[in-house]
Amino acid sequence: MKRIVPAFLVFNFPLSPISHHFVTRILALSGLGRICLLYLLPITLYLVPIPFFAQDSIPKQPKIGLVLSGGGAKGLAHIGVLKVIEKAGIKIDYIGGTSMGAIIGGLYASGYTATQLDSIFNNTDYNAVIQDFVPRSSKNFYEKANDERYAFALPFNKFKIGIPTALSKGLYNYNMITRLTATVRHERDFKKLPIPFLCIATDIETGQEVLLDQGFLAQSVLASGAFPSLYSPLIIDGKYLIDGGVINNYPLDEVKKMGADIIIGVDVQDDLKSRESLEDATRILVQISNLQMIQKMQEKKKLTDVYIRPDVEEYSVISFDKGAKIIERGESAANNVIEQLYTLSTSYQKQKTIVPFTETDSLFISSISHTQLENYTRAYIVGKLRFKPGRKISFAELKQGIENLNATQNFGSINYTLEKEGSGDRINLNLTENPHKAFLKLGLHYDGLFKSGILVNFTQKKIVFKNDIFSTDVVLGDNFRYNLDYYIDNGFHWSFGVKSRFTGFNRNVTTDFSQGVLFTTPDVNSINIDFSDFTNQIYMQTVFVQKFMVAGGLEYKHLKLKSETLNNEGTIIENSDYLSAFGYLKYDSFDNKYFPKKGWYFNGDIQAFLFSSDYTNTFSKFTILKADAGFAQKLFNRTTLTIQTEGGLSIGEQTVPFFNFVFGGYGFYPLNNFKPFYGYDFLSFAGNSYVKGQFQLDYEIFRKNHLNFSANFANVGDKLFDSSDWLNRPAYTGYGFGYGLETIFGPVEIKHSWSPETKDHHTWFSVGFWF
Repeated sequence: MKRIVPAFLVFNFPLSPISHHFVTRILALSGLGRICLLYLLPITLYLVPIPFFAQDSIPKQPKIGLVLSGGGAKGLAHIGVLKVIEKAGIKIDYIGGTSMGAIIGGLYASGYTATQLDSIFNNTDYNAVIQDFVPRSSKNFYEKANDERYAFALPFNKFKIGIPTALSKGLYNYNMITRLTATVRHERDFKKLPIPFLCIATDIETGQEVLLDQGFLAQSVLASGAFPSLYSPLIIDGKYLIDGGVINNYPLDEVKKMGADIIIGVDVQDDLKSRESLEDATRILVQISNLQMIQKMQEKKKLTDVYIRPDVEEYSVISFDKGAKIIERGESAANNVIEQLYTLSTSYQKQKTIVPFTETDSLFISSISHTQLENYTRAYIVGKLRFKPGRKISFAELKQGIENLNATQNFGSINYTLEKEGSGDRINLNLTENPHKAFLKLGLHYDGLFKSGILVNFTQKKIVFKNDIFSTDVVLGDNFRYNLDYYIDNGFHWSFGVKSRFTGFNRNVTTDFSQGVLFTTPDVNSINIDFSDFTNQIYMQTVFVQKFMVAGGLEYKHLKLKSETLNNEGTIIENSDYLSAFGYLKYDSFDNKYFPKKGWYFNGDIQAFLFSSDYTNTFSKFTILKADAGFAQKLFNRTTLTIQTEGGLSIGEQTVPFFNFVFGGYGFYPLNNFKPFYGYDFLSFAGNSYVKGQFQLDYEIFRKNHLNFSANFANVGDKLFDSSDWLNRPAYTGYGFGYGLETIFGPVEIKHSWSPETKDHHTWFSVGFWF
């Protein structure tokens, strides 16, 4: 029997995807139902006017809108869905998204393909996504010294301890999205992007929905994704914006208003969870923000033509480390509705229209502007950026500059826009000053020299002038110590500071700092010393060629040494005041002070002692020169080699032995010219000149757990460089093997060391940041 085909099916007229889908369903019927429909339909079409037969009234291809919901890390499933949409040959005409849907949608709208997005997010540092990681290289020397002492820092105001407004400012995300959208950075109308786009944010002050379809794309999508308590709000056009998911997590109506006829919706929101599932603060916050949206979604589902819901319930909004699996869930969910997607196919092939900028790509900075600040000057801001207008910078330098500003902890929120200006870009910095100017900081430490100590710090910013900071440490424990700093930071211009410090300890040592003159007493080969050092400095410093820090100043020091070993009543060995002038040049790019994996450093120091009250009647003017340099390089995946070399000498006819270079021990904060040395106990040997070399192999057995082997070699003596003795075989050698653990309190280390010269073995423990 011949197959009978209705005449209307052989006519050559275009069918819309929906009409094509309808006809396909008719042909899928069998028997009498199909025959009836096939023969009744032509009659119906004959009786009803058919405008699409007229050439000038052929219906246009329906516009397809894509709606992407928020959901934090679960929103990575959008990438998997987009892969299948592209595979099906669907042309997306409009995109609307909220939160993570805004970020993925904004990138897709700017020209990326789904495969490119997959690659981008697979190479993202998700630890940095969740919290602000401030690289050590972003801190100046003052900030490094301050931040590498404390385990905790809390805002402190009117004798009340506060908490931060959010865990992160989201600067890693901001820098990354700015770079990725750099090709459209000058487009302020999102309707003119390769795919017209909008996103939703929430005005936290009014509770109103804010539609963002104009502005700086990176700023807008990250405002839409500013999850409460996780990321700081962003200020756009005077509005204080947070995650749009609070008010509208599925902007279907807004995409329809753009002109979409058909909606494809991807929903990664949570349903309401039971108390057993609300096991952490993040899930509770998500539940609270979802309460209204879950009710609204029932109606929005009905208005969605192709509804896609990836199975991501087992993941949380911060499960970024499971990104690859979440993307796969998105692909799987889209493949479940592949037939529906094929009915919308136009055999469209999205071409790669954008090439991601890398961190080495450059921008020409024509000018820099920033919001009006009450407590910080323009010189301070530009100095922290470490680049000036009128020069070309890489995206890596831009990122570094923003991280430098963040490292100051002086700004509650930081973001920026890039405006076309002549042949370059103007950077507009949007800075909100941190309302907290006082901080309470705490730390703890134990080592074999200073013993146990609890550090309490009070820091106050803008105490007298703009850009200034006052900090005072008090160490309570076996040995009382304090450290006071007042510093005015003027960026590229000269900065000024005042320091005051008291350090003391009691210990049996095998050197008397006096070339052994006290060891003439029979049977005395070590002495118990009470050591105290009271030092005050005034100084000025600046940045040299944007990398080195150069400084100079004056120092007053009172040094006292006392021992009861030689006399039951106690013998005062030294009790003098000293006045000196000093200068130094420093560079430090180590990524970690205690367990570096890359970077190098250099310290060059000169100190001229000009005057003394001369308790020992031996003083004459002299100068100490010293230099220290090193680098760290990763050899293998988890193995790092660190090499250091240093040397020092005293210039003058007569030097003061109490300022000699003294060696031995490990794990203590450097004081005067005390130097650590494996194989010898604390303060074991001394000289007024020395040369030393050291190397260390560190193996990170698993994250933040380290095994290391160290070796050091030195020649030490008086006027060592007056002859070639310093080139001889090292007189002092030592080796160490240890374990180290990185904790929030600082490194916890155990070191066992020995020396072939003395055959002695020493085991040292140190806990916490050194101070």
